[in-house]
Amino acid sequence: MEILTLNPNQTKKTGEDLAKELLREPIRKKAFVLALEGDLGGGKTTFLQGFAKGLGIKDKILSPTFVLMKRFAMKKNKTGFKDFYHLDCYRIENPKDILSLDFKKIISNQRNIVAIEWADHIKKILPKDALFLKFDFINKTKRRIWLKKKGA
Repeated sequence: MEILTLNPNQTKKTGEDLAKELLREPIRKKAFVLALEGDLGGGKTTFLQGFAKGLGIKDKILSPTFVLMKRFAMKKNKTGFKDFYHLDCYRIENPKDILSLDFKKIISNQRNIVAIEWADHIKKILPKDALFLKFDFINKTKRRIWLKKKGA
């Protein structure tokens, strides 16, 4: 699936809409994992700002490039999701490095939603059912977002 956004507000709105749709889905056996790929300035963090808003998170969402991961508690919802994890793997050189952050435990918990920027850096250890979003930088404001399942 391909989505074209013409400005940052549309990119945020796309993220918000996806989050609201996710909250209508039945809970899974494992965490819901979003794997975001794309160049610097491609819209990944902007998208996740909207996504977090759609989850009901009021905190300011910034890319956790230097801390690698941030956890946000979600407000009570019908699906039972409890925590939103935002990871940034830009600085990760070896996929196994992320394991020291209890990554396997986090993605095994069905009450978690996990969004990973620069997911291509840890692609080998991502779950098979991860939803990949590839962000293409078209111009200063326009982005193309491709959605696909891992391996599709």
